[in-house]
Formats: sequence, structure tokens, C-alpha cells
Amino acid sequence: MNEVNLKISNPSKHINKVNPGQLNLSVGEKQKLAKATQEFESLLTGMMLKSMTKSSGMFGSEGYGGDVLDTVFESEMASYISKSKSFGIAESLFRKMTGEELSEYRMHSIKPAAAFKPEANEVKINTSAHERIKKFDPIIDEASKKYGINSGVIKSIIMAESAGNQNALSKAKAKGLMQLMDGTAKDMGVKNVWDPVENINGGTKYFSKMLRLYDGDIRLALAAYNAGPKNVEKYNGIPPFDETKHYVSRVMNYIENLED
Repeated sequence: MNEVNLKISNPSKHINKVNPGQLNLSVGEKQKLAKATQEFESLLTGMMLKSMTKSSGMFGSEGYGGDVLDTVFESEMASYISKSKSFGIAESLFRKMTGEELSEYRMHSIKPAAAFKPEANEVKINTSAHERIKKFDPIIDEASKKYGINSGVIKSIIMAESAGNQNALSKAKAKGLMQLMDGTAKDMGVKNVWDPVENINGGTKYFSKMLRLYDGDIRLALAAYNAGPKNVEKYNGIPPFDETKHYVSRVMNYIENLED
């Protein structure tokens, strides 16, 4: 293979040819795209560094191990520069193709619910509530595919939040199956919070956002869903609120015991 000498004066030149938000992707597909754009930037950066080290002879061609040091330097620097967002190529690509910011998807890997064990004694599943939730299976399955969240997780949140009552209204004015506050519902694009389709999609979208925010840590995502991300950040973990600690343990137990 012939060696490629790379010179780039305007790395955004070709990126601008992509139509903004032209790809209609699921959360899982966006996560894969996020990883691909970062790997592309790292590869591009590596080629640029290789060209630089060849021109400068940084480690010398005659010294023992110079070629090895060149390779290590190029690899490490490419990875460092890409992760530190110095060039912004990955960010530009991702934003152009999805219309969203890469920071929400940056190298996150959502951990499967089965990898987590409940922290408290097993919580018994309410049979009546379970039967009510089953009626919403088609909606839950669709939201699961759309936002990349296991259907058992969605059902478990609904079980803990409303026990499958689509007309549930809390003292804090949280509404519907996934107990959405008005502000959260609005942010998630929910127009009719009492509509099961909109409520489940809005709640699942919000939970997927929390899961990405905490690098796939399902316990922290649940804590944020219950107490808000500001409290999770304030206490650097699950807030020391009895309600929130009980909520996280209860949902984790439901995940272990509810069928997908």
C-alpha cells in the first residue's frame, strides 16, 4: 500500500456538505454513530500525526526503537487529541448528521439491566398492576426499540410509578403511567400527558437521557428519574433520601422479576 501524505487546511469543508439532521436514527444507532465519528477523528488525527513525525524526525530514524516510539506516540496522541475534542471533527459530523450534540452520546455504553442485582429484599409483583401494564405492551415494545431501553426496565418504572394506572396523579402533580411532571413532559415533546402512547414515549425518552448522562449506570439514572439529576450531582451518587433509595431498590427488584 502506498503511503498517504495528508494535508488538511479546513477539516470542516466536506462536513458542511452533509444535510443537518438528515438521518432518522434510534438511540442505539446514534450511539454507534457517535463511536464511529470519534474513531474516524482518531484515525484522521493519527494520519496527520504520522505525517508530522515523518517530517520532523521526532525520535530519529537511526536510534534504537525510534520507529516503535513513533508509532506509540502517534497512537496515544491521536487518542488523546480526539477525546479532548481539540479539532471538533467528530462533533461537527455528528451534529450535521443527527442535529444533536455528540456530548450526550460520547463513548457511552448502556449496561444491560440483567447485569445489576437488587440491593434490597425481593419486592413482590402486584398481579393486578402487572395485568394492567400488559395492556400497554405494544406501546412499551415500540418505545423500547425507539430509545434503546429494555422493555422490562420500562415496565418496572411504570410499576413503581403508577402501578399501571394511566390516570395516576401524584401530590406533586406528576401524571400518567410514568408520572411525568409538566416541565419534563414539555421538554420531551409530550402534548397530551394522559395519552399512554405519549406518556410512555416521553418517560422512556427522559430515562434514556438520564442513562446516557450517567454512562449507563442504571441506578444513578433511576435516582435522577426520581429525585432529579441536580440532586444526583449534588450528592455525587444516589441522594440520601429514603424515598429515592427505596425507589431505586424497588425498581431494580422489579427488573429482576418482571418478564420482558
